Amino acid sequence: MIGKKDIAEKYSPKEIEDKWYAYWLEHDFFHSEPDEREAYSVVIPPPNVTGVLHMGHMLNNTIQDVLVRRARMQGKNACWVPGTDHASIATEAKVVAKLKDDGIDKKDLSREEFLKYAWEWKEKHGGIILEQLKKLGASCDWKRTQFTMDPTLSESVLDVFVDLYTKGLIYRGVRMVNWDPKAQTALSDEEVIYKEVQSKLYYLRYPIVGQEGKYIVVATTRPETILGDTAVCVHPQDTRYSYLKGQKVIVPLVGREVPIIMDEYVDMDFGTACLKVTPAHDINDYNLGIKHKLDSINIFNDDGTINDVVGMYVGQDRFVVRKTIVNDLAAANLLEKEEAYTNNIGCSERTDAVIEPKLSMQWFLRMQDTIAFYPAKFKNTYRHWMENVRDWCISRQLWWGHRIPAYYLPNREYVVAKSKEAALQIAKEKYPTENYQLQDLKQDEDVLDTWFSSWLWPMAVFDGIRHPQNKEIAYYYPTNDLVTAPEILFFWVARMIMAGLNYRKEVPFKNVYLTGIVRDKLGRKMSKSLGNSPDPIQLIEKYGADGVRVGMLLTSPAGNDLPFDESQCEQGRNFCNKIWNALRLLKTWTPTEFEQPQSSQVAIAWFDAKLAQAVQQIEEHYTAYRLSDALMTSYKLVWDDFCSWYLEMVKPPYQQPIDSQTYKATLGFFEKIMHLLHPFIPFITEEVWHILAERKEGESLMMQAQVEKSKYDEQLLIQFENVQAVIMAIRSIRNEKNIANKIPIQLYIKKNLNEKANILFDGIVSKLCNIDSLSYTDEKMAQSLTFVVKNTEFFVPLGQNVDVEVEIQKAKTEIAYLQGFLQSVLKKLSNDKFVSGAPAKVLENEKNKKQDAEQKIKVLEAQIKQWKI
Repeated sequence: MIGKKDIAEKYSPKEIEDKWYAYWLEHDFFHSEPDEREAYSVVIPPPNVTGVLHMGHMLNNTIQDVLVRRARMQGKNACWVPGTDHASIATEAKVVAKLKDDGIDKKDLSREEFLKYAWEWKEKHGGIILEQLKKLGASCDWKRTQFTMDPTLSESVLDVFVDLYTKGLIYRGVRMVNWDPKAQTALSDEEVIYKEVQSKLYYLRYPIVGQEGKYIVVATTRPETILGDTAVCVHPQDTRYSYLKGQKVIVPLVGREVPIIMDEYVDMDFGTACLKVTPAHDINDYNLGIKHKLDSINIFNDDGTINDVVGMYVGQDRFVVRKTIVNDLAAANLLEKEEAYTNNIGCSERTDAVIEPKLSMQWFLRMQDTIAFYPAKFKNTYRHWMENVRDWCISRQLWWGHRIPAYYLPNREYVVAKSKEAALQIAKEKYPTENYQLQDLKQDEDVLDTWFSSWLWPMAVFDGIRHPQNKEIAYYYPTNDLVTAPEILFFWVARMIMAGLNYRKEVPFKNVYLTGIVRDKLGRKMSKSLGNSPDPIQLIEKYGADGVRVGMLLTSPAGNDLPFDESQCEQGRNFCNKIWNALRLLKTWTPTEFEQPQSSQVAIAWFDAKLAQAVQQIEEHYTAYRLSDALMTSYKLVWDDFCSWYLEMVKPPYQQPIDSQTYKATLGFFEKIMHLLHPFIPFITEEVWHILAERKEGESLMMQAQVEKSKYDEQLLIQFENVQAVIMAIRSIRNEKNIANKIPIQLYIKKNLNEKANILFDGIVSKLCNIDSLSYTDEKMAQSLTFVVKNTEFFVPLGQNVDVEVEIQKAKTEIAYLQGFLQSVLKKLSNDKFVSGAPAKVLENEKNKKQDAEQKIKVLEAQIKQWKI
């Protein structure tokens, strides 16, 4: 066992964290294989391979680690699967930017050449975030690390695509999609973020064909799209425009004649109640176009510039054209007016570019058919999404990702298969007279939406798609807890449920813990762009991983946002220092065989009950996923109960030994506390656990059993609360009267029914308050300072230097305050409405206030009489 001289004076997080993480990895403590134990499995929400650790990751992974470490200490076979997501859009953008810096344009590369660069970038940068998680203490099974484009996962994705296509759930067609001009790819609805912006509403004049000098006015926020107008729509019941039925108008500047159509879709209260219809660039206009058989004119290039279809503003950016075309309209007397207007615009979740609705040939998954797999218990949670969701656009116009396994034939047909060879076989069977060869087949250029691989994650990591009967998927699936952010509830969580029910007939996780958003002191979401997010690794360097974990968790109740302040990490570091100093204190004591003091016996009995109470509360918090509360209960047990009270009660006199029984019990308590704290602060608890007793090589606290619940003496805890009040009252008297702690004092206690309970703790009171004479009396003590705790009177005789008149005045002031307080309580109790309507607990509380105030007034009045004698 290590003595105090061998323990560093100050706790050094970095040295200890590096040592124990290496030790855990060396002994393979994080690895899991199926066995006879109960499984506890968690899959990490795979961070983007492009990513580095941010505060959201810190919170999410700390929570996962707490749950996993606790499960391990409960004797479960804990398996935490780590991994990263290939993040098609973000990664391709990173690689394109890197190539540009090197003077290489993606357009000059073949697909194979670009992918070579992409894989090189992934190998160099892709593991950064996982290495950073190790600094946090994440106890992931690193041998199971997965990447969504690993061969087994990629094959699983292709299997699912082929299967769903075969079932008729995946189809290819021209549809209106969300187009990201910056990334130059389609997005799903969930990848579009809507922002409220201050725009303008432009009122444009559309001349009526054949009616010289007459026009109708159309209001729009996007004047540049008039280049693609193919109709103007009015409501059939709008009498203002009934005369226009069957007429045509001329698109301003463009000169194109387009029909006036009538449809109930038009809002008669918005703008001028005339709607320009641009089927190629608005989903609602697209639907009108289909209904009324309108032409569809695409005016945009993929990058958001104007194409040469109309022959105007060619090559100019859409937002530049907006300004130019407004000026040109005004010059042509075709702009009636402009007015300020607030509206919502869709932006790309990945690039923040303004989304451009676009007709495009894409691959889709039929969502309504797939959603039917939801069980009834999810119905209300997902009702709105389920009822309003559109088919999922699963194709992306990128090179990095899972390439769509569709192969086009010279006859303009296509086949879907896992490989080109399999596709050729299908093609030969379908078209036996064509004699197709491999070189005749051309694979689809697009890749699948990243989420199409992520939705298989809980199954694919255990190879449950390719080999649905393998022992790992049978043992680890469904996983236990999913810890994720609410903003990807429908991006990812809902889709994983659909996939799980489809392929395993079972939801992929038993519980979903939704974390809040990490915000700064001003309530703003932390982000790089705002510059309000600290670097997590620098926080760990400054406060230690355990300190940062405590700081994150103390203010992060499930589902609620975390108002992060760096001082919380400082609080966490101080907590670790408190534990370290308690250890150093303990190691200064020399255990010796002699009779155990009665005060130590009582202290041990009390803390044993206090520990058991805390274990029960912590278990309840864990069960309800109140991890913040579980940590706070543990925190208070250490800081308040163990360090501030228990150690003081059993501490031997200066340079004196401690009895062996008390020392052994104290070591036992300290060790149990380390067990409780380990899931929250794994590094310092491992270090302390190894210092507390001799351990064998290969032993670890993380593999020890968690403290089990046990019965405890609740009455003992209530009695000690009264004793604490007595001790604090005596200390307050010492402080007020400037009586140094080293000066012994006397204490007299008025005899009452609680006498036996008081006697039990007399030794502790005497020790902590330096009382050289403690006696029970039937009489009130003259010339004494008096206080009351739970109807028991305590007397501390006045010293020679105490001014009695001053004390009498203080007592009178206190009586006046108590009488005012008592009147407010009596007023409540005399109110029939309050008495009849208040809950029983509230009423009982008010009666107790009345009784306590009356008792204190009585004692103070008696005290004044005694002082006047």
